Amino acid sequence: MARLFEPLTIRDIRFQNRIAMSPMCQYSCENGHANDWHLVHLGSRAVGGAGLIMMEATAVEPRGRISPEDMGIWQDSHMEMLSRITLFIQEAGVVPGIQLAHAGRKASMEAPWVGNNLVPISSGGWQPVAPSAVPFSEQYPMPKALTSAEIKTLVQNFQDAARRALESGFQVIEIHAAHGYLINTFLSPLSNQRTDEYGGSFENRTRFLKDVIQSIRDVWPERLPLFVRISATDWIEGGWDIEQSVQLAKEIKPLGVDLIDCSSGGLLPHVKIPTGPGYQVPFAHQIREESHILTGAVGLITEAHQANEIIESGQADLILLGRELLRDPYWPLHAADALDVDMAWPKQYDRAKPRQRTKSL
Repeated sequence: MARLFEPLTIRDIRFQNRIAMSPMCQYSCENGHANDWHLVHLGSRAVGGAGLIMMEATAVEPRGRISPEDMGIWQDSHMEMLSRITLFIQEAGVVPGIQLAHAGRKASMEAPWVGNNLVPISSGGWQPVAPSAVPFSEQYPMPKALTSAEIKTLVQNFQDAARRALESGFQVIEIHAAHGYLINTFLSPLSNQRTDEYGGSFENRTRFLKDVIQSIRDVWPERLPLFVRISATDWIEGGWDIEQSVQLAKEIKPLGVDLIDCSSGGLLPHVKIPTGPGYQVPFAHQIREESHILTGAVGLITEAHQANEIIESGQADLILLGRELLRDPYWPLHAADALDVDMAWPKQYDRAKPRQRTKSL
């Protein structure tokens, strides 16, 4: 069997294959509540054969949303629809995961198709927050620098969100520490100009993330996996880089982190990134080899043989697909066919399975 379709077990959770759906914002919530769009969107990818379906970036407090239409898990009323979604995913034989997030200085913006402009407070927006009063760009608002007390409250917010995630039926939590959002801005010296215990040295800049990890592990069962998504590099001199990512992975593994989801960039606008097929895979490989932790590869992975080779060659343990799964919810089923793997199809669709076409006729 192609290794892409070998099961993967992390703690007590077994994934039917090495294909995961990356968290992707849908900008379709009302006051943070999921709805039928999310049930159909995520459910169709579960039916499509992935091993892990990851809920989009889900805010741990209202001001942690990128846009007013973002997903939330800061109150108990969010749990009812989330529970319905996780139940459907599990009934499809797939593991439901959720990415807990805070947008930080990139918050209070319009949905991309509206215009991606600032939503003013008078129109339902809010004051973004960050480790330091440094805006993402001239088009983004000036964030308020968090106090130490506010940081501790946010750590509690992440813990409360993890508790709700557990009660909602999720089996994997991913902490969003990438792409210029709040935790990422604490990690990078380009956005973190603090002089207290949360800024300056590597130890101080990583303190917030480590506190969040520990607070989540206090309520997240030992039997369930915990992932962290990072930007392995800022792609600019003087910023966060792969060497710091390796060191971070070494230090958070003993805290209970099982897998590093290796993305990159997003901290600064207009940075030149040498994109191409699988361009971020080397980060996953280096972190896996040097930190001795499971890694996920993401970024312009589109072909079945390409994805399988990443797993076969030991560059990563999990393939996370984003836009490719937007284009094709059934990518895993089609990839299995391309790799000559006899993967079970949903019984409702079995008559359309390529290998059964002749028999069914």
